[in-house]
Amino acid sequence: MSARRNALLFLALAAVWGSAFVAITAGLEYFPPVLFAALRYDVAGIIMLAYAYATTDQPLPRGRDQWAVVAVGAALLIAAYHALLFVGQQHTTSATAAIVVSLSPVLTTGFARIALPQERLTVVGLFGLGLGLVGVGLIARPDPDNLLAPDAVGVPLIAGAAAAFALGSVLTQRADTELPTITMEAWAMLGGALLMHAVSLAMPGESLAGVTLTAEALLAIGYLSVVASAAGFLLYFALLDRLGPIEVNLVSYVAPIVAAVVGWLLLGETVDAVTVAGFCTIAAGFALVKRRALAEEVVALRSLLRGEKREKS
Repeated sequence: MSARRNALLFLALAAVWGSAFVAITAGLEYFPPVLFAALRYDVAGIIMLAYAYATTDQPLPRGRDQWAVVAVGAALLIAAYHALLFVGQQHTTSATAAIVVSLSPVLTTGFARIALPQERLTVVGLFGLGLGLVGVGLIARPDPDNLLAPDAVGVPLIAGAAAAFALGSVLTQRADTELPTITMEAWAMLGGALLMHAVSLAMPGESLAGVTLTAEALLAIGYLSVVASAAGFLLYFALLDRLGPIEVNLVSYVAPIVAAVVGWLLLGETVDAVTVAGFCTIAAGFALVKRRALAEEVVALRSLLRGEKREKS
C-alpha cells in the first residue's frame, strides 16, 4: 500500500511540474517574462513562509551561515533558474523546455563531483555527462548562420537555467546549517522574487504596463504560484523523505511527457522526432551517471514488491 501511495504521489508531482511548463507558456502571452516569474514567487514565497511559521520550530534563519544558504538558494535556485527559463521559454515549446530542464540531474552530479574532488566521475560517468550535453545540442540544433536569432537562444537560455539550478542544489546541499528545508525555500523564494523584480526593472519592456490581466492570466499565475510552486515543493519534500533523491530526480523524466501531452491538448504544441531523440539521449546520460544508484533502487524495489506479495499470500 505504501509503494502504491508513493507511486501516486510521484505521478501527481510529475503532473503538477510537467503542466507548469504549459502554464508558463500560456502566461507569457500576458506578462513580461522576468516580471511574471517574480510575481509567481511573490505569492509562492508568502504561502511557503506562512507554512514554515505553522509547521517548523525555526521559521526564520539565524546567523551568517543560514542566511548565506538562503542567499544561494535565492540567487540560483529561484532567480537565475526562473528568469532564464521564462525568457527562454518565449522561444520554444513547453515540452522542449521541460526536456532541456531534465538535464539538471545530470549536471547536478557533475557539479557535485567538482565540489567534492574525492568523488570524481569515472570514464563512464563522464560519457553520461557528455551524452546529456549532446541531447541538448540535438534539441537546440544551432544554425551557425543564425546564432543570435530569437528562436536560436531559447534552448541555450533554458540549459543555463538547468545549470543554475544544478549548481544551486549542490551548494545548498553541501551546507550543513540545520536550517529547516521549508524555511530555506520560503526565504529563498522571497529573496529570489526580489532579485527578479530588480532585474525586471532594469530590462526594457519589463513593466506593469506590459501586463494584460485576463482570466487566463490570473489562472496561469495562480496555478504556478499555488499549485506548481507551493504545493509542488511540499509534495517534493514529502517524496524526498519517502523515496530519497535518486527516485525523486526521476520526476524530471516524466514531467516532459506530461508537458508534451498537456501542451498539445491546450496549446496545440507539437514535438518533433529530433527533440524526442534529444530527450532519450539526456535520459541515457542520466542512467549512465547514476547507474550504480539506479541499480540499488531496482534491487530495493524488487525486495519491496516481494515482501508485499508474501504479506498478501
